Amino acid sequence: MTDHLTPTTVFKCLADETRVRLMLLITREEELCVCELTCALDESQPKISRHLAQLRTCGLLADRRQGQWVYYRLHPNLPDWVHSVLTTVLEANKHWLSPDSKRLDGMGDRPERVAACC
Repeated sequence: MTDHLTPTTVFKCLADETRVRLMLLITREEELCVCELTCALDESQPKISRHLAQLRTCGLLADRRQGQWVYYRLHPNLPDWVHSVLTTVLEANKHWLSPDSKRLDGMGDRPERVAACC
């Protein structure tokens, strides 16, 4: 699925402020559910879900279900260069992402992740 990830496709997928903010938060946290992303970005659930679906279709994100929750993480087969771009942008723009990070960090009742089975 990530074989088609060229710079053009990656940057087209990220050519929206909401999608960039989602990707940077997920890069920072490694995995987030829709409710956490909705709280962090202070946006409606349908809007967040629509953008997450676009990022998943592009091959940038993978999802998993755990009970009623759907969790999103970076696609496990992302090329190293995409990881590098996301990490570099995150590190250089923490101030820009700060309001979203603060809302996420202050969120109560965040869903618990089931520990990975050995």
